[in-house]
Amino acid sequence: MSRDRTPDGVERRRLRRLAAVATSLSALIATSVVAGPATASDAALSCALNRTDAHHSEGLDSWNGAYPHPAGHLDAIMIFLSFPDSRPLAQPGEISKDYFPATSRFFNRASYGRFRLRAHIHKRWVQMPHRSGAYGIQRDWDSGHRSAYLRDAVAAADASVDFSRYDLVYFVADPDAPGVDSDATKVVNLDEPMHADHTDLRRFVTVFEQSPPDRNVLAHETGHVLDLPDLYHRPGDGKGDWDTYVGDWDLMGSQFGLAPDPFAWHKWKLGWLGDNQVDCATLGRSPTLHSLRPLSDPAEPGDARRPRLLVVRTGPDSALAIEGRDATGNDRSVCSQGVLVYRVHSDTASGAGPVRVLDGHPGSSACWGTSVYPPLANAPLGVGEGLTDRQDGLRIQVEGRGADGEWTVKLSRAG
Repeated sequence: MSRDRTPDGVERRRLRRLAAVATSLSALIATSVVAGPATASDAALSCALNRTDAHHSEGLDSWNGAYPHPAGHLDAIMIFLSFPDSRPLAQPGEISKDYFPATSRFFNRASYGRFRLRAHIHKRWVQMPHRSGAYGIQRDWDSGHRSAYLRDAVAAADASVDFSRYDLVYFVADPDAPGVDSDATKVVNLDEPMHADHTDLRRFVTVFEQSPPDRNVLAHETGHVLDLPDLYHRPGDGKGDWDTYVGDWDLMGSQFGLAPDPFAWHKWKLGWLGDNQVDCATLGRSPTLHSLRPLSDPAEPGDARRPRLLVVRTGPDSALAIEGRDATGNDRSVCSQGVLVYRVHSDTASGAGPVRVLDGHPGSSACWGTSVYPPLANAPLGVGEGLTDRQDGLRIQVEGRGADGEWTVKLSRAG
């Protein structure tokens, strides 16, 4: 089915498709966690890929200073824009409930409470100087019209908004204005900043959603603000499946996904997983056993030294990542629980497949009618199941699951 999206943006108005066994294991768990700093920006582990020049590179040896680091909190202002040719049918406070507090709660769960997105809602409509159709709002927006829209929005809001108080600006257009195209929601990054209240304004999220909006749409766009890439595949002709790379896994693939919690790799990149929660494995002659705490389980005492991510570096700019996904937290609607395996390339740009999920059950599908891509909905491995990665000569086997919920994974060379 065809789906429309915006670059660095979101899946739009897509048609919906029709439509673990608990085990105890007594074993010595061999891990190779190395003590390290608390944030991914300082990651020193051998499996931390280097950041490259690729747009939204998946490298995490250093933080890209062009983006705000999601540690502590970010203050965001949500400003509602009206137009002379349309009278809004709802008040800003009513529309804002479509986005907050849900988006803030998503990030609080995803970060284990390490990051807070603090939303400030501008209570009054800010009227733009021109009719809604004058800005040419559409997917793949013309840069001239887009710049004019942002200039007018900043100028119109400046009298009632102190931009210096905020780290991030959401401009929400009147969803009922005739010239507003709901395909156009996206992040806008400016090489040359705008200026207001003695502040440089470089990054905006322009929201053109209908009401109610697409699920998790604002969290997806905010992910770009935090330097996360698009993980979907956009066909050249705009037709066909968009979700073949990662399916439901990680909202940067699809905000409609059943398992939208960010990949453990992304949580490491953002500093929500510390180095002590990453197990860097190397392949030797003998198999090794590794323990993984489920990714979306909330933080607990002693959690800082319990791995949630297992990584095998496979090349200068590539790695194989392994994590446990359960029906908890942001993943409470997950189709299939188990151990998920995916490949990461730090030299591949946003939208070109920097992350690709390996299918643990090739040739089968699940959750038709709810999954964005049923062939990958059951990609995780259950207890007793395995996957052979011929490309990297690696065998991943799920040996069991303890009473505490942790998965036990065996790594060995592929025979």
